[in-house]
Amino acid sequence: MKGLLSIRDAEFCFENSPVKITASRNCPEIRLAGLNVGPFEEGNEYEVHYWIAVELVKSGIVHFRAEDLLDTGKLSKIQWTERVQTAGQISKLPDDFYPKLRRHLVELREGIANNPERMREYERADHLTKDIVNSRMKKIVSIASAPAQAESSLRNLTVEERLLYEQLSQVINGWKKRILEQREVSVNG
Repeated sequence: MKGLLSIRDAEFCFENSPVKITASRNCPEIRLAGLNVGPFEEGNEYEVHYWIAVELVKSGIVHFRAEDLLDTGKLSKIQWTERVQTAGQISKLPDDFYPKLRRHLVELREGIANNPERMREYERADHLTKDIVNSRMKKIVSIASAPAQAESSLRNLTVEERLLYEQLSQVINGWKKRILEQREVSVNG
């Protein structure tokens, strides 16, 4: 995903990335404009673009594999891992962490209308999310403020975090350069 300019670009790439799904029921081939998917046989695993998988899930034809979904338990483990590391260390997250996180939070928020008891789970997930993001953001600011980083220091950043790092690094280095420029300074004001 080199050369991305924005989080919107990363989101587009995620929407078009391949995901594994499992058929919930038998279904004949589905013809879309210029694209055919299926046929699907109950219990079998398939790989399709994420956006197609979402529509197939809504139709009850397939479901996402449990291990591919983000839930509050996984968020809690990520948050714990992030907290136990030193200030300069960033743990490895799945490349699709932030798109899945956004979808998980939306799903929880929308579920509150049908089940008010889910409010507590949404609040917990929201708290964990903010803690993870704030912790990682502080580390990225620290890394961006340091002298040029080797690629190995940046390998655990997600695409979205790499964008932030590059933008911060540009701003900070530009600021340092302007502050430290050797200019004639008028002593007499």
